[in-house]
Order: sequence, then C-alpha cells, then structure tokens
Amino acid sequence: MQILSRSITRSVSRVASALPRCWFPALARGDAPRNQHLDRLFLEKSTLNWLRQFSIHGVNETKTNNAAEDSVQTLNTSLTEDTCYMPIISGSSHRDGAIYKRAAYWEHNYFFDIADRTETRLEPARAYDIPRNMMQIFSMKLAKAPINSGSIQLYGYIAARDEVDLRLNYVFNRSRDDPIIVQQGSLIEMNGPKRAILLIFDVLLEFDMRIKNGENEEDDLQLIDGISEFDGLRMSWRPHEVRIGGNCGAVDTSFALVHSSVEATVQVIISKVQTGFDLSLSSTIALLEMNKEFQLFSGNISESCGLGSFVIAVTWDTLMNLKFKVDHEGCNNNIERNCSFKAKLNGHTSHQLNLETASILVKVTWAVLPASLSN
Repeated sequence: MQILSRSITRSVSRVASALPRCWFPALARGDAPRNQHLDRLFLEKSTLNWLRQFSIHGVNETKTNNAAEDSVQTLNTSLTEDTCYMPIISGSSHRDGAIYKRAAYWEHNYFFDIADRTETRLEPARAYDIPRNMMQIFSMKLAKAPINSGSIQLYGYIAARDEVDLRLNYVFNRSRDDPIIVQQGSLIEMNGPKRAILLIFDVLLEFDMRIKNGENEEDDLQLIDGISEFDGLRMSWRPHEVRIGGNCGAVDTSFALVHSSVEATVQVIISKVQTGFDLSLSSTIALLEMNKEFQLFSGNISESCGLGSFVIAVTWDTLMNLKFKVDHEGCNNNIERNCSFKAKLNGHTSHQLNLETASILVKVTWAVLPASLSN
C-alpha cells in the first residue's frame, strides 16, 4: 500500500474509533447486518484487480518527492514468478539502532511506536465480526547461509504487524540461549503466529535473525535485519515465495492471501504412546484457484505430549484437511490418517485418531479476527 492511501486509511481509522480499522471498500459499521457487511467488504476478484491497477497507476502519481524517497517499492506479486527479492525499508535495521532513530517516520506513516515491543494479544471474537482477508505464511526456509555445508545455530525473530493492533505477532522467535540448528536449504521451524494475520491493506514483516558464532553476541553474524511491507492490494491469491536477503544469507518465505477467512487454532494431543515413531503433520486449505498443502510439524514422538497450537487462516465454509503420517523405524508400511474440518465463524470441534502405537486427539477452535482491538 502506498503512503497516500495508507495515511488516509489510518487517519480515518483513528478519527472514527467506533468503526473497524478498514477502508476497503468502505467503512461499514460493526453493528450492520451480516449480509450488508459481506456485500460491502468482500468484492469479487475482478473488482480487487481493478483496485490493484488503481493503486499502481493512480496513487503513485500523487506522491510527493519526499514521500517517494522515504517509501520503498512495494512487492508487486506476479502469477508467473516463483521467487523474487523482497525490498527492505531503508533505515529499518535493528543491530545498528537505525530503526529506533526513525521513530517519527514509523509513527507518521504506519502509526505505531517502534519502541513499543509489546506482543499482540488475543481477544474473544466479537459477535458482529465477519470473515476477513488474511495472510497465511506457509513456510520459511534458510535459502542462503555463509556455510554451504554443515549446521548453523539460528536465533532471533520474525514478526508480523497488521492492522488489528500493529503489535508484534511472532512467526518465529528464539533467544540466543535457545537457537535452532539448521542447514542451508532446510525449513525454519516456526513457533507462531499467536493469532491469524489480518490483511486489508498491508502487513509489515519485522525481522532480526542472527547466526550464533562463538561465546560473544557481538561476534554473531547477521542473517537478515529490517522491515518489509506486504501490500494486500497487490498480493496474489496463489501461493507465492519471496526472498529476504541479508549480509550473511537469505530466508525464503512462502505465503498467500486467503480471502473471506476465519481463524482455526489447531491443538494436537498425543497419548497412550506404545513405542516411539516419527510424525509428520500437514494441512491443506482451499485458496481461490487451488488447494495448498503445507507442513505444520515434523519430529520424533517418544512419549505422551502436546504439539502446541497451530494457527491457520481458512476460507469460511470450506474444508481444512489435516494429514498425519506415522513412520516406524524399520517398518516399510507407513501409516497415514486424514481428518477434515469445515470452517465456521466460531465454536469448537474435535476428532480422535486411534492408532496401534498411540492415540491422537485433534481440537480445532474457530474464531473471526476483529478489525481492531480496543485499547
């Protein structure tokens, strides 16, 4: 989203505090009938494409020179490209403190206090909330590393800031004392987000990831550092991959816009473990023109445990499928089980899988993401 449209959007949101923080395509009151909301807030793909062209050809021309200098070229996703480099906003690096020196810039253009490191909070969905467009991050991969072969210790964070509250919603967060061990080309295990990521106009992805290099933190290598802006008006409905480059490597991020979606919080509890096994858990959701399968968990199970929570954006009234693959060492016949859940506005549902080696309980909580959280 360009600066002019963003300024108008956020200014209106601040003045009209009783209204949802959204402008596209109109400011609709939260207490309006559900059908009116759906008619006003969710247009067909062709209409969105027209707005994308308007944003490209109309808003850009109205920028001032100063605004153009301060802004960064926003990603214009292409259905024909597989990977492209994601621009990083100038002066957004953490390690040298540059990001904090531009506090006025972040407040003026994005309306958040960069010094506020508060994590986003969870709130019950309000009765009048409706499905909304969300950004789903499918995976993150260490695309480049200073060491081509061998393992490295990776720590730091990647967090999304959306229009719900502009606070940090960690997708990956590891301290220096608890790094993950990865190799070039391997997936980075995500331990977030805490809630779904709203995508009306834009999402900021803030990151500071480092490679542990010895005993002293000052000797650590900087993998990626800064803030990138994802433009909702130009984002493809199809899965897309971008590369975030840094001084000592790069991270590939796979994502997509999930339209008219609700939030699914998936909890997996494993009990009655008879013998150890390797477990792979993946999810498949329906996008506008295709289905997308992505990995949620891969690891060894040796005792009863919980796998934590997985937050997934699912288009309302479509199916979310979960696939469990169980692999026993020395056994050629792997076990595969599937269970599907239909996306609802709210409520809970569960499914029990009884295997020879363990019992797996799946709990799914449905919720609608509010347009904003009250202060």
